[in-house]
Amino acid sequence: MSRIRNSGDAMRGLSVFISDIRNSKSREAEIKRINKELANIRSKFKGDKTLDGYQKKKYVCKLLFIFLLGHDIDFGHMEAVNLLASNKYSEKQIGYLFISVLISADNELINLICQSIKNDLTSRNPIFVMLALQTIANIGTKEMAEAFGTEIPRLLVSPDSIDVVKQSAALCFLKLYRTMPSLAPQGELVNRIVHLLNDSHLGVVTSAASLLDTLIRGSPDEYKTVVPIAVSRLQRILAAAHTDLQDYAYYFVPAPWLAIKLLRILQNYPAPEDQTLGARLNECLDTILNRAQEPPKSKKVQHSNAKNAVLFEAILLVIHMDSMGAVSDPTLLVRVCKQLGTFLAHRETNLRYLALESMCLLAASEYSHEAIKNHQDTVITALKTERDVSVRQRAVDLLYAMCDKSNAQEIVAEMLSYLETADYSIREEMVLKVAILAEKYATDYTWYVDVILKLIKIAGDHVGEEVWYRVVQIVINREDVQGYAAKTVFEALQAPACHENMVKVAGYTLGEFGNLIAGDERSSPSVQFRLLHSKYHLCSPSTRALLLTTYVKFINLFAEMKTEIQQVLRADSNLRSSDVELQQRTSEYLSLSQNVSQDVLATVLEEMPPFPERESSILASLRRKKPAPGMENGREKTSKPTPEINMSSNNGEIDLLGIGNSPLKAEPTASDSLDILSEMFGGSPAAAKIPAAGAIASSPEENLKKMLFKNNGVVFENELIQIGLMAEYKGHIGRVSLFYGNKSTIPLQCFTATIIPPSVPKLLIQSSKPVDSTIAPRDQVKQQIQVEIVDAFAASELPVLNLNFTKGGQNVTYQMKLPVYPNKFFEKTSMDSEMFFRRWKGLGQPEQETQRVYSATQPMDAAAIRTKLDGFGYEVIPSIDPNPDNFVGAAILHTKVGQVGCLLRLEPNRQAQMYRLTSRTSKDGVSSILVDLLQEHF
Repeated sequence: MSRIRNSGDAMRGLSVFISDIRNSKSREAEIKRINKELANIRSKFKGDKTLDGYQKKKYVCKLLFIFLLGHDIDFGHMEAVNLLASNKYSEKQIGYLFISVLISADNELINLICQSIKNDLTSRNPIFVMLALQTIANIGTKEMAEAFGTEIPRLLVSPDSIDVVKQSAALCFLKLYRTMPSLAPQGELVNRIVHLLNDSHLGVVTSAASLLDTLIRGSPDEYKTVVPIAVSRLQRILAAAHTDLQDYAYYFVPAPWLAIKLLRILQNYPAPEDQTLGARLNECLDTILNRAQEPPKSKKVQHSNAKNAVLFEAILLVIHMDSMGAVSDPTLLVRVCKQLGTFLAHRETNLRYLALESMCLLAASEYSHEAIKNHQDTVITALKTERDVSVRQRAVDLLYAMCDKSNAQEIVAEMLSYLETADYSIREEMVLKVAILAEKYATDYTWYVDVILKLIKIAGDHVGEEVWYRVVQIVINREDVQGYAAKTVFEALQAPACHENMVKVAGYTLGEFGNLIAGDERSSPSVQFRLLHSKYHLCSPSTRALLLTTYVKFINLFAEMKTEIQQVLRADSNLRSSDVELQQRTSEYLSLSQNVSQDVLATVLEEMPPFPERESSILASLRRKKPAPGMENGREKTSKPTPEINMSSNNGEIDLLGIGNSPLKAEPTASDSLDILSEMFGGSPAAAKIPAAGAIASSPEENLKKMLFKNNGVVFENELIQIGLMAEYKGHIGRVSLFYGNKSTIPLQCFTATIIPPSVPKLLIQSSKPVDSTIAPRDQVKQQIQVEIVDAFAASELPVLNLNFTKGGQNVTYQMKLPVYPNKFFEKTSMDSEMFFRRWKGLGQPEQETQRVYSATQPMDAAAIRTKLDGFGYEVIPSIDPNPDNFVGAAILHTKVGQVGCLLRLEPNRQAQMYRLTSRTSKDGVSSILVDLLQEHF
């Protein structure tokens, strides 16, 4: 009785402490009370060697409460770990709670914790086993995945494990698999996990379904035996009344979460080829659709939410089977369409949203496309009247998906009408979709030109370059529309307010085809020129550059305009423009018009040749703005393929960013270089393409060496993936952006990119943003990393990038070093001869100097040497060394612990083809690191 009373008093002390904190009158009073308690706990832990489990539990609870209030805790961790060895549930529970919240993966106690967890996993007490499993799932580090990755599946399939342990083991293994996909089960274990769906306990089945849903997406072929089992379990759930599954029924809906998971699992496979199994699956889907039309068994919103959640997942399964070309009952699609139509007028906004989203997917099917078109008026009304912008967005998507030749003009007109009042957040996407539909379904290209010009007029700020590039391409490639286009843009220019994009289209079109309308006095050459020039000074430099090209083209088209145009070119605002491009163009065009014959001028300024047919740049732009088709929330769905426009290409490659060349450039050749990362690394966005499969790529080692001297470039590339890096450094902090490009034609799934810092903490990874789990074909994703250098480190200690993903069901792993060298944190510094040699002599200690003499591996070109030293980060100081052939450099290395002065002297001996490289630094050991980095590059 005394022991019970004492333990009660101890816990009462915890309650009193919490009450004191809550009753504090001020922040200062709270901090004072906390500091007093921390001092008391520290003294107890250090001085009292007789603390029993109850007292340790009490003090650990107090520390945990203080931490949750936002205060740092720097002691008590060992006492919490000791609680894990207790045989009492309450003490062990508090110990596990403490380490789950306060102990990080790199804590030195992690080995002790793992040993305690391993002991509990083998315990005969299921409660202890569950505590260990929950802790592993909460922390879920890579180290724990390696330590327990084989133990957890054993618990999951063991006949000795009770149901609640199996539940926890399934969810724990799911967390570890997401951390380390290489833990994927193999062989007989796969079959035993699949058969967990037949377990008599629905909790085990639900947890196993969550695990299987993730495992299947990694390698669906290995788990294809799950289909008949999932169908059978789904059939049993739907056949059971809610009273039969009382513990797992939710507002009269039997086991809705399990039904949803089973339907998602089935979405990874085509419709069953076995007729009996297919009939059973169709019966399940038919039952779900029938129940959606039954009167509700409860008026509460939870009932309708659960029922509709199952319904929409079933609809996605029907759409998936149709997309795989294996739908066994086409009437299901029509029924689904009819059911979704009833939701379009539902009072619940979420249901209207989901109905529109699902109908977008249904519009791709030949069986349901016509049925979807019956709701066109309802969707247009929703577009104009919906209060929620996300629902209006889905209405735009559905109109785009249901459009065909029969209704294209009507839908485009409605979208143009709505565009005038549309939300700014969806205008840019609407512009792209209208442009795509106008091109795809144009029977008369005069209508297409009218639509694009109206787009520019209504939403010019949201019309990207790819839109007006595309209209220029089509006008150049179609002789029947060139005169009409010239006339239309000339009339559009006469509006008082004319958007700059309209000026671009007009300038290009009139420069090529202005002669087609020059016969009319109202659009004579002088009128065209003056109208264009009246907009000149209101435009940006890039548009002025285009107009200058139009003017010089006018000299060729209309000889009588030569003098007037030359006066414009001679104007100081052009010849002496602060913009280099304008100044250069003006000078070149003026010289061209003055110094060459009319025949040469006509040859140079001849009409643009037709553009090669290729994928629409507008379509590519839309794909970049929208998620990859069929992907949402990391789970693959089925979606209508985006309309294809002019997909043929002369060189067999796809231009991801559109036309591949500016309209002002000549026709591209088939040998043009393509690179998905060229936009990031100095190329024009209009020229960025993915390399053709099978292109020869340099080795990772070669790329790593090149990146010693530059901050942007490709660090890894093969026929499957391309990895580019862009970095900037300031002081001892660096920001690194990694770009992962999928060069294949199938998505890369379960994609993880982990940065492993050096074992010696000289370079810290301060933050690393997660990367998208799926990279669509011919697409790229970005990951940002922030690094901090603590001290100089060798090349062998570079951070490592570990990539894991699945391609076509196969696990793929790559590992490579990241070129975050210590010299990236250099700051160039200049000094005169006296200062340099004074500091050089002051750094003469043996630990501060490293000197190497070695043979040259490359030609001793002075310019190349200077470029390399400059790229390395040294300020190459001229005219300092008595020998003019020598190179002298100076820099400051910024680290977290302080700055390091770095001086360099490179002495080439051209006769002997030898170098003497000497480095002196203000900190011991740094000079040898820098020499090691530089030596192999000279």
